[in-house]
Amino acid sequence: MTMAELSALNEQFALHDQLVFREGPGGLGICEITNGHAVASVALQGAQLLSWIPRGEQPVIWLSRDARFEVGRSIRGGVPVCWPWFGPHATQPSFPAHGFVRTVPWRVCETKILEDGATFVAFRVTRTDTTDVFWPHTVELELAVKVGVTLEFDLVTRNTGSESITIGEALHSYFSVGDVRHIAVEGLEGCVYIDKLDSGKRKQQSGPVVFDAETDRIYLDASAECLINDPRMQRRIRIVKSGSRSTVVWNPWVDKAERMGDMGENGYLNMVCVESANAADDVVTIAPGDEHHLRVSYRLESLAGKRAP
Repeated sequence: MTMAELSALNEQFALHDQLVFREGPGGLGICEITNGHAVASVALQGAQLLSWIPRGEQPVIWLSRDARFEVGRSIRGGVPVCWPWFGPHATQPSFPAHGFVRTVPWRVCETKILEDGATFVAFRVTRTDTTDVFWPHTVELELAVKVGVTLEFDLVTRNTGSESITIGEALHSYFSVGDVRHIAVEGLEGCVYIDKLDSGKRKQQSGPVVFDAETDRIYLDASAECLINDPRMQRRIRIVKSGSRSTVVWNPWVDKAERMGDMGENGYLNMVCVESANAADDVVTIAPGDEHHLRVSYRLESLAGKRAP
């Protein structure tokens, strides 16, 4: 991103003492947010949140030490936006996994300081000849981010065309944990899931989700909130969502992490993905003139049930 482009962004959208745009690694534009509640950063490529650190706490969002910051390449960690399909494309194997919007530039369309001191920023993808190669439909896609005591997202798909569209989507959140072998994810008990590591077999979750091997699951009809209980860090992360019927749980474990090349040494031990999604059976059809909201909020709590300071 050029200095002139960053200067124009700061002139129009910077917020005194709260939000500024700067050049980040690999020349990517970065939105940096600092307020009384938290600090955070968002890459303009993909509107991908890279960090959220509540005041006095350790990072909640995991970003690989070996993440590659390159134009047109997805960044390992943070909160990538998967849209308008999740996983491989249904008919075009050459198309990028998880859609195309996580590697294209997003346009900043609004910033503001909220009454509670939180910071609001919204990004939008507009239709271009490049996006038409992957998605030749008249659609507006917007992501609103609120950085405060909670971290909140609202991913909005507006069908401005004349035909219905069907989308898959996810906020592919990487959470930072003390040791994935000692955490438990609650809230998915009894849900049916697709086990992507066992030929897509459908199974039923019994008890909390725990980790002792590679895990890649799509939990269906799973709209309830989830808790990531982390005794090593003496905290839990509460995930509350709406407009999302799927929850994806993923950790690559040792062998796959080594093959990926950008997870960092033993990086898999300190992360888990618990993704708010609409995938597989839960894809969303949007009629002409309608819109769909995928909303999610994250809050840090102590394991005793009290909100972390």
